[in-house]
Formats: sequence, C-alpha cells, structure tokens
Amino acid sequence: MPHATQHADVATAELDSALRGGPFHVALRAAIAARGLPLQRVQHHLSRHGVKVGVTSLSYWQQGARRPQRPESLRAVRALEEILELPEESLIRLLADSGESPSGPRSAARSYRSLVEASGVLDQLLAELDCPPDGGLHTLGHHERLRIGARRELAERESHHIVRAHRDGVDRFVAVHHGDRGATPELMRVHALENCRTGRVRWHRDTGVLAAELLFDTRLRAGDTFLFRYGVEDGTAGVSREYVRGFDSPGGQYALQVCFDAAAVPVRCHRFAQHSAAAPRSGCQELVLSGRHRSVHLVEPRLRAGFLGIGWDWE
Repeated sequence: MPHATQHADVATAELDSALRGGPFHVALRAAIAARGLPLQRVQHHLSRHGVKVGVTSLSYWQQGARRPQRPESLRAVRALEEILELPEESLIRLLADSGESPSGPRSAARSYRSLVEASGVLDQLLAELDCPPDGGLHTLGHHERLRIGARRELAERESHHIVRAHRDGVDRFVAVHHGDRGATPELMRVHALENCRTGRVRWHRDTGVLAAELLFDTRLRAGDTFLFRYGVEDGTAGVSREYVRGFDSPGGQYALQVCFDAAAVPVRCHRFAQHSAAAPRSGCQELVLSGRHRSVHLVEPRLRAGFLGIGWDWE
C-alpha cells in the first residue's frame, strides 16, 4: 500500500502543477491519470452527461494532437471538469490561456517552448551575445540526445552538429537550451565536448532559457564544413513530458533520441510535428521504447521550417 499511496501523491502533485501552468493537453492527461480512468470510461461518463465524444478524439486531446474547438467539444470540456473532479473553469481557462477562445477557435495549441520564443526572450539573449539573425551556418546534420532522470526530469541534453559556412569569417555558434517550466538556468552547466569551447553564457530566469557561445578557434571560409558537439546539464525543473525543437528554415538531417532512467520509464511515447507555433500538432505517431536501452527516437531526413518533438506519458 505505501507504493500505491506514493504513486497517488505523485499523480496529484503532477495534476496540481499542470492545472496551474498547463498546457491544456498536459492538464487533461494528468487529470485522467490521477483519477485512474481508462478513456472508454471517460467516454461513458460523457455520454451520461449528454455529450458524445469518441475515444480517438479524447486520445488526441490529451496528446496535444487536436484541440476542443466546436461547441459540442467545449461542452465536453466543461463536463470533463465535473467528471474528473476538477475546479470549475480550470480546463476551459487553460484553453483560453493558450489562445483558444471558450466560445470558438482563434488559434491552435502552442508548446511552452514556442511561447517562450514568441515572447521575445530569445531575441533579447541573442542580442546580448551580439548574435545576428543569420549566424552564417547551414545545418547538414543535427543529432540530439536527451536523458530523462530518475525524478522524471530533463537531466541533460547533448547535441552533435554538422554545419557548412555560407560566408567567410564564421567562428562560433550560439546554442540555445529551453528548460522545462520552473527550470533554474543559472544552475545549468554548458560543456564543450568536441571541436569547440564555451564562451559567454546568458540566461533568462523566468522562462528557463539559456544561450551559450561555442567558439571554434578557427575562422571558417564560405563552403567549409565543421563538426562540433556540446552538452547542457539541466536537472533543475520538475517532471518533463515532452521535448520540442523549432527550425526557422529548411536544413539537413535531424535526429532526436530520448533516453529514460530505469526508475522512470513512461507508459507511452509519440512523435509530433507543427508547421508553426500557432498551428495544430500533426503527424502524431506512437514510438515503441527499446527494451534494454529504454529509448525512443525520430529521424527527419530533410528538415522543413516548423517544430518537431517527442512526448511521453507517465503512469
């Protein structure tokens, strides 16, 4: 029984955090998990409230693949607040906070990281590092590896870049790390792992964003290729549920791997894409965890502008 009690306490804490900060799909998923209801039972309860919603739609809602928009769907959200024993307006408020009007759609779901980018914080940090909008590098390949720790936190991220200079004189790259909600960027550590060294580091405490110079010790000429690798130790935030990477322009290959600690293995993982911060998520596809290594990955052979990410559900 102590294990069951501990599990219930964790689920309740995650629900409280999600209801305070959102986004909507994370709060809905946490509420369903905290009540221990399979989606078929949730659908049954909704039908008793006179609302018809399919199990597939409920699944998409809690993954962030789709949003409740039609009047019938918004009626369902209000019914869910009652069924899941949530405070009145708690889910509806999260829809409104993320740009979705309770009376109808204005824009679709946006990830926390994309909201941070839209806030101007990133532009501010890049300006402090004298980084121009065009850094002079074109990405040929980018491989990211995330490690999720025993507390379900984003413990660290490692990036391996293959780039080509498209102008003379490029001698650095500015790396950006978005911590999860509640992260403390001043406690993060940046490690230059290969063919670079760490320069200036700047952060924004309220949003958990960190920007760091990686110096090449050589000046590239137009057409030169370069390989470098760096890592960011994080572990400063709470429970992590997804990782999203934004791309401003088309590029080369991108691979994202997420590795989970043996003490924190999720029950489901999925990949998703967004054409823009204001667009709905699309291309949701379940990812199967590898047994021994407890990891999932995605590979995009040729990047397009937009967002790619992997999300995961805890018990």
